[in-house]
Amino acid sequence: MATASAFIDIPASADKVWQLIGGFNSLPDWLPLITNSEASEGGRVRTLQTVDGAVVVERLDTFDNAAKSYSYSIVQAPFPATGYLATLKVEAQGQGARVTWSGRFAPVGVSEEEVVALFAGIYQGGLEALRANYPT
Repeated sequence: MATASAFIDIPASADKVWQLIGGFNSLPDWLPLITNSEASEGGRVRTLQTVDGAVVVERLDTFDNAAKSYSYSIVQAPFPATGYLATLKVEAQGQGARVTWSGRFAPVGVSEEEVVALFAGIYQGGLEALRANYPT
């Protein structure tokens, strides 16, 4: 399995950041790449629409409100990977918060380096978009 991760420090409390990103169906609230998210199966599945029209279906695997963390897997997506499992986590970091987005997956039809670069870029770009919600 290949892995990728990214983190960013945000000048807001962990509770405040979790309030924005902790909802499994809240991606359109902070991630410009996602234009729509529809929940199903009691909120455990989200169907995402991207700005370029792609559809991604993800399943919530674990959710820990106290630890400000959730993990999800991809059910359907146009990515060259299988066995995808990612975690989004918020931790207190001094006066602010550190958000970490990480995942593991196996490449399909591309090199491990290519799929790692793809997801590392998605995570870093997403976290930078999140950070833009908290001006200093």
